[in-house]
Amino acid sequence: MIKSGFYYKIIFLLMIICLPFIISSPKIVPVSAAENEENIPITILNYHKIDNMNISLSVLPEDFDRQMAYLKENGYHTINTDQLYNYMVNGEALPENPILITFDDGYEDNYQHAYPILKKYGFTGTIFVITDFVNNNQPNYLTWDQIKEMKSQGMDFQSHTASHKSMTELSMDQLKEELTKSKQALDKELNQDTKFMAYPTGTYNLYIAKIVNEAGYKGAFTIKYGNVDKASNMYALERVPIFHTENTFLSFYERMHYIPVFERLGWYKS
Repeated sequence: MIKSGFYYKIIFLLMIICLPFIISSPKIVPVSAAENEENIPITILNYHKIDNMNISLSVLPEDFDRQMAYLKENGYHTINTDQLYNYMVNGEALPENPILITFDDGYEDNYQHAYPILKKYGFTGTIFVITDFVNNNQPNYLTWDQIKEMKSQGMDFQSHTASHKSMTELSMDQLKEELTKSKQALDKELNQDTKFMAYPTGTYNLYIAKIVNEAGYKGAFTIKYGNVDKASNMYALERVPIFHTENTFLSFYERMHYIPVFERLGWYKS
C-alpha cells in the first residue's frame, strides 16, 4: 500500500508539472477570424540585434532563423502596427495566430540578417528607428536607402525617438522635440503618417504618455513583459523580450508559452 501510494504521488506530481506544458502547447487550435470579435491575446516579440556578437541583446542569426521556422511551422501570421491598432480600437479582424515581431534601435544587422530571414518565411516586422542615427555617420545603423527598400517589401518603421535619451530625464520641451523630430523625419522620408513609438530604455510614466499622444502618436510600446489584448493601454503596450542565452531557443519557447501560464497561475512575476 505504501509503495502504491508513493507511485500515485509521483504521477500526481508529474501531472502538475506537465499542466502548463499542456495548456500552453503550440498545437492549440489557431485563432480564427470569427474569434477575433473576442479579446484574444497577441504576442509582440521584442528583439534588438541579430548578429554574432554573443551578448544578451544579440540573437545569433541561426537562432533567429530557428525561431522564425518554429513560428511558420506552427501557423503564426505576422501583423503590423496598423493591424494591431485597427483590431484593438476598431475591432477589425486579424489573421489566425497573429504575432507582431519588433526590433528596437534600427541596427544595420536588421537589414543584413533579420530581413532576409523574415522574407524567407514570408514574414514582416516592425523596426523602431532612432532617426538621428540614420545617415548621420553612426556606424552599424540603418540607412534611409535600406529602410526604404525594406518598407517597399512590407516592413514597418516607427519611432524610437530622435536620439534615444531616457524620457524620464527630459524636460517637457525636450520630450516634445524628441518625439516630433523623429515623427517628422519618418513621415518625410517614408511618406507615411508615423503612428507608434517605443520608449527608449523602456522608461515612461503617465505624463510622458500624455506628451506622446499630443505629439500625434496613436500608441507606444514598452519593454514590460506580457501579451497585448483589448484591455491593454495603447500607450503602454506589453512585449515579450527575446535575448541570447545559453539555450536561446528554449528561452524563446518558454517566454512565448510557459511564463504567461505561470503568471496566470500566480507562480511567476515579471
